[in-house]
Amino acid sequence: MDLTAEKKEFDSNNNTNSDIPHPTLHSSSEPDERYSRDLKAALHPLKHKFVFWYTRRTPGVRNQTSYEDNIKKIVDFSTVEGFWVCYCHLARPSSLPSPTDLHLFKEGIRPLWEDSANCNGGKWIIRFKKAVSGRFWEDLVLALIGDQLDYGDNICGVVLSIRFNEDILSIWNRNASDNQAVMALRDSIKRHLKLPHGYIMEYKPHDASLKDNSSYRNTWLRG
Repeated sequence: MDLTAEKKEFDSNNNTNSDIPHPTLHSSSEPDERYSRDLKAALHPLKHKFVFWYTRRTPGVRNQTSYEDNIKKIVDFSTVEGFWVCYCHLARPSSLPSPTDLHLFKEGIRPLWEDSANCNGGKWIIRFKKAVSGRFWEDLVLALIGDQLDYGDNICGVVLSIRFNEDILSIWNRNASDNQAVMALRDSIKRHLKLPHGYIMEYKPHDASLKDNSSYRNTWLRG
C-alpha cells in the first residue's frame, strides 16, 4: 500500500499542521462494522487496526507496575485516512523529552514484554543519531501499517525510544525461537529503511529483558 501517495492526497485536501507538538489525542470508540463502513465511505481500510501509545517515565530500574501505569493510549486507527489525521498531530521525535517511548502496536497487543502476544518474542534494535531518527521512524511506521515487512503477521509493533544521547527504534515480533522469521524480518527492515552500511542491528528476546530488567542492554544477536 503506497501510504506516501495517500499522504500527498490527504495533505492536498486538508489544512492540517503536521508540527503541532502535542503527544496525545482523544479517540472515540468504533463499532465492529468499521471495515464495511469504511469501504462504503470510500476510505482505505488497513489490514490491521493499530494503536499509538506514549510513555514518559522516570529514569531508573524498570518496575512492572509503575511502567504499566505510565503507558498511555493516544489514539487508534484502522484506515489510511485515520492514520494521517492522528499522525499529523503527533509531536515530532525531535520535540519529545528524554526518556520517552512512542509505541505503535496492533490492536489487542499492549507494548509490554509480559503481554501474551509478546512474551515468547523479542525485538530487533537499531540505534540512531537524533538528527536522523525521525525520518527512519516514519519510514518504519509506514512499512508496518502498509503491511510491507516480511512475516508481517509475526510482527506485534514498533517503538521509538527517545534517550539522552541517541534514539532507538525497535521492532517487536511474536516468536524469538523462529530463526527464519527473525532473520527474514531483519533483512526486510534493512531493505525498507534503506539502512546505510555500518548500522548494526541487535536482537534481544523479551524473556532476557525480563531477567535483566533492560530493554537494550546485553543483546544476544547482531546482524
